[in-house]
Amino acid sequence: MRQQAFELQEVSVHRGERWILRDVTWAAQAGTCCAILGPNGSGKSTLARILSTHLFPTRGEVRVLGEHFGESDLPALRQRIRLVQAAGPYDIDPSLTAREAVLTGFFSTLWLYDTPTAAMLDHADQLLRRVGLRHVAEQPYPLLSSGERVRILIARALASQPDLLLLDEPTAGLDLRAREQVLATVEALFEQDQPSLTAVMITHHIEELPPATSNIILLNEGKIAAAGSAEQVLQAPILSQVYRCPLHVRRADNRYWVQVDPGAWKDLLHDP
Repeated sequence: MRQQAFELQEVSVHRGERWILRDVTWAAQAGTCCAILGPNGSGKSTLARILSTHLFPTRGEVRVLGEHFGESDLPALRQRIRLVQAAGPYDIDPSLTAREAVLTGFFSTLWLYDTPTAAMLDHADQLLRRVGLRHVAEQPYPLLSSGERVRILIARALASQPDLLLLDEPTAGLDLRAREQVLATVEALFEQDQPSLTAVMITHHIEELPPATSNIILLNEGKIAAAGSAEQVLQAPILSQVYRCPLHVRRADNRYWVQVDPGAWKDLLHDP
C-alpha cells in the first residue's frame, strides 16, 4: 500500500474576524494526481499554502510527506516540495536561457549563481525533452510564449526531484493549444514510473483537470463541498450549488467540461 502524501484533519485557518478554512479533512496517497477546486475566494490558495508548508493552520492536524506540523523541521521538509505559480510574485532572471532557467531548479534560486555539473546539464536536457521544449533550450526565457514558460517552470521544479508538486493555476491566461500542452505535460508525469511524485492542481476550471486526476477536494466558502474521485465530485447538482448557477457536466475520455445554459444568463445578473 502506498504511503500518504499528505493528511489533514479538521484543519481551520482564522484571519481577522472570519474563517478562511473551516474543518477541512483531506488525504491523498503518494504518487497520485490531486486537485483543489472551487470558485474564487473559496480557500484554495490558503489550503495550498498549508500543503507547501508556508502556512500553519489555526487549528487541526497536518502531515505532509510523513512529517507532522509542530514536530518537524519545516524548512527541511520544504526542500521536498515545489510550487509552480505561472503568475507568481517572483520570476526567473530575464537574462537566462530556457535551459539555464531549468538549471536554477537544482539550486533553488531564481538566478544561476553556481556552475552546473555535466550531470545537471544532461538532466536539464532530459527535462526539456520531457516537457517538449528541447528545441528552445538556447532561447531567452523572457522571449518564450506564456505556455512555454509554464512548461519550463514545471521542468525547473522537477529538477530537484520533489515528492510533492503544487501547480497553482498553471493554465491561467493561456490559449487553448497552450493549455492543452501544459495539461499533457502534467498527464505525462503519471504515465511514467514515478511512484513517489504527488501533484496537486489548484484551479477553479473543471476543464483544466488532466485525466490522471483521481482525488479532488471541492471548496466552498472555506468548507468542503465535496471530496473524492472525479466521478464523485464533478456532478452537476454539486457544482451548480457551489458555483451558484445551473450547469451541465460532460465527460469524455476522463476529461470533464461544464456548460451554463445561455437561457440562465439573465438570472446571473440579478442581485443575490
